[in-house]
Amino acid sequence: MNIRVLDIIEDTTVDGPGFRTSIYCAGCQHHCPGCHNPQSWDMEGGRDVEVEDILKTILDDPFADVTFSGGDPMYQPEAFAELAMQIKAQSQKNIWCYTGFTFEQLVVNAKVRPLLENLDVLVDGRFVQELRDEDLLYRGSSNQRLIDVPKSLAEGKVVLWHSPMALVG
Repeated sequence: MNIRVLDIIEDTTVDGPGFRTSIYCAGCQHHCPGCHNPQSWDMEGGRDVEVEDILKTILDDPFADVTFSGGDPMYQPEAFAELAMQIKAQSQKNIWCYTGFTFEQLVVNAKVRPLLENLDVLVDGRFVQELRDEDLLYRGSSNQRLIDVPKSLAEGKVVLWHSPMALVG
């Protein structure tokens, strides 16, 4: 199984807390005005990379957690679900995912559900330039939410993620 990948960035600190390995996939049909990554819109962009090769890169770094970004990983849900399941089976890494879809749109989609079930945090919603806020944690516009996916699935409603660092002090 392959994922259409633009880039894999190791030890980044901008796509979630701590050091992360970020998988930037190709393909996004949201075309948000002001998008910071418009080169990711091309559904045929980037290159095909085997899930096993991506998994090896991720597991080779014992300290970095994982982020799926893009583009929009929800356009490749089966391959990202396979990758997420393998990560969870072989490590204690947490997985974040950025999408332009809302949690409510995704949770009812049978093709996406296996991916959701293996995510820790979902950053959902399209980027809205008029709502841009550089002071927001891990997102670009105030409509986007940091969702605790396991709690949300268990409770049947959106439960927001809160940084453990917010509890310190």
